[in-house]
Amino acid sequence: MSTSNEQTHYYCTAFLGVEAVASGSLQHVVTTVKGALSESELVRVLIFDDSTGKPIDVDYHGTADDVFSRLAAPSGESSATEANSQTTRRAGRPKLGVVSGEVTLLPRQWEWLKAQPGGASVTLRKLVDEARRAGEQQSTIRKSQEAAYVFMTAMAGDFSHYEEALRALYAGNAERLDQYTQDWAPDIRNYVKRLAAGAFPEDEKKN
Repeated sequence: MSTSNEQTHYYCTAFLGVEAVASGSLQHVVTTVKGALSESELVRVLIFDDSTGKPIDVDYHGTADDVFSRLAAPSGESSATEANSQTTRRAGRPKLGVVSGEVTLLPRQWEWLKAQPGGASVTLRKLVDEARRAGEQQSTIRKSQEAAYVFMTAMAGDFSHYEEALRALYAGNAERLDQYTQDWAPDIRNYVKRLAAGAFPEDEKKN
């Protein structure tokens, strides 16, 4: 399990068995389950990070303040590290606007660029923007697939059609994922869908 000693404002969901018992900020979830469940139930509660699907370790012993103090990050070292990082970034940060640079291309590539509407500079900017958007989409897909996979492995490894559901997830087939998880416990199924929402491009969801 991953530890959660850096931040206490994660958004997460708590499960008791296959039932979701609380969802929201980590503080809200911990407060809710600690106030509503018995000690024997608390040791069976699993809390999952809504952005990564990873379990969050929580020690419920003591008061709510005791729990949150264990979850909170050490402030001094983190603040100093962050400040140094920000200083470094500021020192090397270019001014906003057009930044010139050197591009090396073959003659036939230059000819093609110059023939495009707007010329070489406009075409290069468009190509870079398109590549960046495609890269961001692929990154979103990978993160969503990984989050759903981590949760499914932890909570649904013994469920029927588990392997088929994983293959559908990584194949980008939302319809098949729905099909293979149809008989799963409702809260588990719905949370998988929530984590996997970014794994399917909009045009594929409509097909």
